[in-house]
Amino acid sequence: MIDQIPLAGVIGSPIAHSRSPVLFNHWLRVHGIRGHYVPLHINQADLRDTLPMLPKMGFVGINVTIPHKETVLTMADVITDRAALIGAANTLTFRQGKIYADNTDGYGFIANLRQAAPDWDAKQGPAAILGAGGASRAVIHSLIELGVVDIRLSNRSRTRAEALRKEFGPKITVYEWVQAGNMLEGAATVVNTTSLGMAGKPEFRVPLDGLEPGCVVSDLVYTPLHTVLLQEAGAMGCRVVDGLGMLLHQATPGFERWFGAEPTVDQATRKVVLG
Repeated sequence: MIDQIPLAGVIGSPIAHSRSPVLFNHWLRVHGIRGHYVPLHINQADLRDTLPMLPKMGFVGINVTIPHKETVLTMADVITDRAALIGAANTLTFRQGKIYADNTDGYGFIANLRQAAPDWDAKQGPAAILGAGGASRAVIHSLIELGVVDIRLSNRSRTRAEALRKEFGPKITVYEWVQAGNMLEGAATVVNTTSLGMAGKPEFRVPLDGLEPGCVVSDLVYTPLHTVLLQEAGAMGCRVVDGLGMLLHQATPGFERWFGAEPTVDQATRKVVLG
């Protein structure tokens, strides 16, 4: 009997920009695994017809990106608690005729912080988070899991921030967007989960006067790698963490589940993905 070569991939619309194929195929080469990882452009209207076909084509799992992260939850047979709490999935595993849904964004966020700032302690003080989208939900969930009791949240649309406060409880205090700079005062951890400062997006204009030297500042944006937020925070004596590491670390659980090897996130990996 011929062994089946495992297939995995990433689905989204659009998907051509994704760096995941570069990352996963690098790990496959490093571990000498006969497998393939491919980008799959799947439109929203076609998702429900297409997804069930993937296991039949030899796929062992897929990563999920915009705009399918929420929809795939309604199609999964088994959903992890964290995916349910976050309300989105980025990692699907196909096993024994069932679709298993997970969200590894929070794991990737924390692993990135610990690698880039080894002495970071979630309980050192308040966390200030900019943005209230899917990435923000994952960050909030992971910080609460680690024992953060004071999370300050601001979003351009206050309604979305209030919705997260309602879901996650009184540990969250919502700030008006025009007051976002004020919530940085005394914060031990600051995270930008918005697209502000990303190439092709509006500039990041939140005042940073309240940042304190020594606090950890993370920007989930990684194009450019050194955003204006990170440049200014670094100049003020903060420890800065770029967003590329989160992208890399959130991919490791899927690779291990699908291909049976634990990949390493190191400088060689970063260099390959940055191209």
